[in-house]
Amino acid sequence: MSDNPFGEMFGDIFNMLGQQSPNAWFDTATQLALNIARGTDGDPNPEPVERQRMEELAPLVARHVDALFAISSDATVTAVNRSALTLAALAQWRPLIEPNLHTANVVAPGDEPEGMAPMMAQLAAAVGPLFAGFQTGSVAGHFSERAWSLAILALPRLNTERLIVVNNLRAFADEWSLERDEVYVFAIAQEFVASLVLSREGTGDALRALLLDSTQEAAAIQGDLMGRLQSLMSEGDVNALMADPERLLEGIELPEETDATRAINAATAVLLAFFEVAAHEVTTAMLGPRPQLVEAYRRHRRSDARGEDAAAALFGIATHGPHHDLAHAFVEHLRDAHGLRALDALLRVDGLPTAEELTDPEAWLARVTNSPLA
Repeated sequence: MSDNPFGEMFGDIFNMLGQQSPNAWFDTATQLALNIARGTDGDPNPEPVERQRMEELAPLVARHVDALFAISSDATVTAVNRSALTLAALAQWRPLIEPNLHTANVVAPGDEPEGMAPMMAQLAAAVGPLFAGFQTGSVAGHFSERAWSLAILALPRLNTERLIVVNNLRAFADEWSLERDEVYVFAIAQEFVASLVLSREGTGDALRALLLDSTQEAAAIQGDLMGRLQSLMSEGDVNALMADPERLLEGIELPEETDATRAINAATAVLLAFFEVAAHEVTTAMLGPRPQLVEAYRRHRRSDARGEDAAAALFGIATHGPHHDLAHAFVEHLRDAHGLRALDALLRVDGLPTAEELTDPEAWLARVTNSPLA
């Protein structure tokens, strides 16, 4: 029998953690995310009149989007609240996150820093998947605080479901004194284009291949955090840690840019630029030029977007930086020189631009035009 009076308690904790289902991390993420998404206003549903207006505009937008790709697609869109978008985001992100849950560099028993109690190290290691759940849940909950749809992240999708948070659109329109119809048309068009491209098998496969490397690098940060957690727990002052949780970030640095991050950043930045430019094209075709909307959206993206930035960082993607300016120049050059139809190669498995092609759109066009898949 152990002389440690708390040994039985920790044994019970380890036993409980050991009996958790493989889905425990996701259940934790979902509960936390919904708690955050509901916010202080209770996360009201869209007003019926706003829902009806979205449904009226969707078929009109769909015709213009279909013309960009010379295809026919479903014209439905669903007006939702923040909680619904949060659940959709978690479902789409899950297969991208799950493979990396057990790759974090957690300190193994026997390798603990000097002075770390093995029992505390074991406890810290046992809560690793739950820690991933807390991280993912927090990110997903804050993501929906101002995101309009999933179109703000260029990640492969499991389906063509289109969800738009109407209350967030209304807040944006009111903040920038814009007509709601122009904001609705732009948001619907952006989501239609994103849904079409990101649910394509070719584009999805290409993105997943790039994400294999970038998400592993992002997961390494979680490993660093777990190692830091173990060290802090070994110091014995858990109350101090709870009072100042940002101590976990001390000494933790974001990884430097690598070939993997350059590749995923180039590809996703061009996709996001394409979604935006295409949406403005559709809006202009339906309502005429909207320069104030163009400027408002650019400023909106550069303003406080911590939830969206954190969501991208889960996958090793940077939402700001010179690659985004290059991506806009890339898309706008091809639009002006060849028309947006030249960018339909983005729907193919070999269509994503490389980091080198980001500064040479004509080289990208020559490659995809002469591809055997063209």
